[in-house]
Amino acid sequence: MIASCLCYLLLPAARLFRALSDAFFTCRKNALLAKSPSPQVEGNFAMAPRGPDQEECEGLLQQWREEGSNQVPSTVSEGPLAEKGLADSSLALLMDNSGEQDAASDDKWSSRQLSDLRAAENLDQPFPEVLGEEPQSEVEGPLWAADPVQTEPQYADCAVLPLSTMAAQQWEADPAVVPWNMALEPVPQEEAPMWPFEGLEQPPPVEIPYHEILWREWEDFSTQPDAQGLEAGDGPQFQFTLMSYNILAQDLMQQSSELYLHCHPDILNWNYRFANLMQEFQHWDPDILCLQEVQEDHYWEQLEPSLRMMGFTCFYKRRTGCKTDGCAVCYKPTRFRLLCASPVEYFRPGLELLNRDNVGLVLLLQPLVPEGLGQVSVAPLCVANTHVLYNPRRGDVKLAQMAILLAEVDKVARLSDGSHCPIILCGDLNSVPDSPLYNFIRDGKLQYDGMPAWKVSGQEDCSHQLYQRKLQAPLWPSSLGITDSCQYATSCRPKRLERRKYGRDFLLRFRFCSIACQRPVGLVLMEGVTDSKPDRPANWAECVLEEDTSEFEPVFPRPIGTIQHCLHLASVYTHFLPQHGRPEVTTMPLGLGMTVDYIFFSAESCGNENRADHRLDRHGTLKLLGRLSLLSEEILWAANGLPNPFYSSDHLCLLASFGMEVTAP
Repeated sequence: MIASCLCYLLLPAARLFRALSDAFFTCRKNALLAKSPSPQVEGNFAMAPRGPDQEECEGLLQQWREEGSNQVPSTVSEGPLAEKGLADSSLALLMDNSGEQDAASDDKWSSRQLSDLRAAENLDQPFPEVLGEEPQSEVEGPLWAADPVQTEPQYADCAVLPLSTMAAQQWEADPAVVPWNMALEPVPQEEAPMWPFEGLEQPPPVEIPYHEILWREWEDFSTQPDAQGLEAGDGPQFQFTLMSYNILAQDLMQQSSELYLHCHPDILNWNYRFANLMQEFQHWDPDILCLQEVQEDHYWEQLEPSLRMMGFTCFYKRRTGCKTDGCAVCYKPTRFRLLCASPVEYFRPGLELLNRDNVGLVLLLQPLVPEGLGQVSVAPLCVANTHVLYNPRRGDVKLAQMAILLAEVDKVARLSDGSHCPIILCGDLNSVPDSPLYNFIRDGKLQYDGMPAWKVSGQEDCSHQLYQRKLQAPLWPSSLGITDSCQYATSCRPKRLERRKYGRDFLLRFRFCSIACQRPVGLVLMEGVTDSKPDRPANWAECVLEEDTSEFEPVFPRPIGTIQHCLHLASVYTHFLPQHGRPEVTTMPLGLGMTVDYIFFSAESCGNENRADHRLDRHGTLKLLGRLSLLSEEILWAANGLPNPFYSSDHLCLLASFGMEVTAP
């Protein structure tokens, strides 16, 4: 290496830098070729540099031997191999012209190169030229490493360097050379158990399976149920499981393809996603299945037939307008009997507040108790499923849609005595925990007057915007027919106890009243018919005092800027993972994890201080027996977000187990 560098000092200054850089790359390639276990060296080889003509090279080398040999460091000049071998070999190489070599000469050089490579593999000691030691006596000449012919112009003057000088250098990995080096035949594992290329990047480790990264635990809040699905304790219970799942409509995914650039195209294919979704349904096997973003053609052609084969009875409501997706509620007829199904449309023509096409679906189901329990009864169960508007800046629309759904739930779940049967409200509400909309559903009351519309859902912080839409009271007009208590106005009127019966004598009492004796305006005069005025008897009073027979029309005072409901709902999930110290995540739009999917159920607590304990139940309410844990944002990032090869939607499914009290008649 040093001798070659000194030789290059005599070259023109313009070629010096190029020659040094070419020598560096040549050393890297020669080092890896020397380590190659392959018995053959492929390709053409050049044993002479390309550049100056033959006479110029001979003169330069002779001048270096006569005048510049005294300037060589002692560590190199003291060795006969370093002085004589390098000089003679350099002269032989410089005088040789690769363009004039014939095929036999090429074969001769190739045989010598292979011999040198095999000898280099058996060298165990470092080379003395570099370490400053005396050369070994058995070494008679320098070993040479073959250099492939470089067709690029930047390698035209690349020199062949002695292997003894090159092999002792500790080269650091250069990213520009790594791809070229990796084309060599890999070293067998039994020969080199350690990664042989120091400084080069090793192959990535084996990936952890998705099912281990995305493992979701079942949190059990009850004892083990018996074979009939009933649990002994304070009393028998009817147990069932419910799943809520936004399965990502294929049309919506294609319309917003920029949200799924991180996904491989194969896992976004509907056939792949459909198989994954069905496998997930079969694995968890819920008794009630509430789905959102169900594409209509996929529902009728694939989902509904497949779910029917799994034992489900399905109801579907497509979004209004030109939308192609909707909501579906499926239940097992072996566990429930349908009492009524009520689709809910939020669109109201001519009302700007409700001009969106979102929908909901409310079912009233009667649980079927096993015959072996005798004459026992279970209260009906009301299940509501919805997908609320996404737009984070239109919180007013979201509140109005939720008010319509709650009014429908109130009507369907109301019993004859005015109370409500157990209720489950689930779906994609497009609101984060502790947002005003979330608190309204959980606490039953919201003061909204003057609130910025973006703040209702909490999805985005738009406080920096100059113009902000603010909610004003009343939020919706009275013509909607829904009160601020989220009830239909007609259902709030008291029912008439009995039908009034009027006899002839009672009606004749109004014959000569003041109203009856007044001539109607525009009455045509007809002789003998309308020209006479009735004569009131002397003992007939002008005013007949009777009780007010008009039907009572209640007047409902609307609280200024406040809405409320009386359904007493609580969330299945706490929205925080204590074991990880991270918030729960149900979706990851643009890589940002958040919770927008919920399962609310009827569960009155003993006080606000115990609000977090959802297992406290009273008569007529549900008892939470278990739930499927959610994941954190960090865990989903490790699986490349959502969707991924394991979960084929951009949302996680929610699953919970409930118990209902079984009572004797």
